[in-house]
Amino acid sequence: MSTAPVYRRVLLKISGEALMGNGSYGLELGTVDRIAAEVKEAVGIGAEVCLVTGAGNIFRGLKGAAAGMDRATADYMGMLATVMNALAMQNALERTGVDTRVLSAIPMTTVCEPYIRRRAIRHMEKGRVVIFAAGTGNPFFTTDTAAALRAAEMGVNALMKGTQVDGVYTADPKKDPKAQRFDKLSYMDVLSRDLKVMDAAAVSLARESGIPIVVFNIHERMNFVRVLQGKGPCTVIST
Repeated sequence: MSTAPVYRRVLLKISGEALMGNGSYGLELGTVDRIAAEVKEAVGIGAEVCLVTGAGNIFRGLKGAAAGMDRATADYMGMLATVMNALAMQNALERTGVDTRVLSAIPMTTVCEPYIRRRAIRHMEKGRVVIFAAGTGNPFFTTDTAAALRAAEMGVNALMKGTQVDGVYTADPKKDPKAQRFDKLSYMDVLSRDLKVMDAAAVSLARESGIPIVVFNIHERMNFVRVLQGKGPCTVIST
């Protein structure tokens, strides 16, 4: 691939569920390897890439809280699960020859670096893929909000939200065949319609920072690179 990216520096948000592939729990290594290969292609066309992974494939804090756990404790467990996903993604990327760093908002220096903003920016400037783990480091915030926060801190050109479908629809396209896909939406459209793209805090933070949110299908092979080049189907959320 040689076409230059439309977005020079991006943050890719991948849900924990996306890493499950066709499984019902945990990691499907084939899926992790495929996503890693796509990130490598993105780096190959000149994009600077950082990632945030969710933890829904291992432990979801809200689900734990709903079952009676203390919410803060459940959220910390979810943050630790994101570190496991980040290390798996790091391993997959480095096996393809991509230099990678995992930076965790909860310090655990035995396995990864602590999150320091200036260090993260320097890693990206050197061409490394930076994977942000442990969310924001605080309970009561989702990994979507962590993605919007890190996107703002890294000064990215777009927040790429990899999902199960190729954009934002009027309804769930898997349940409603008449659901229509949006090519473009404003931040206020998403907030006022309560469209379940990202949580309201994440959308509001992206709006305040002027960072477009690009929603696309992470499961379609090489779609990430096509969307980066302005070719693939997606929904762009901006002003």
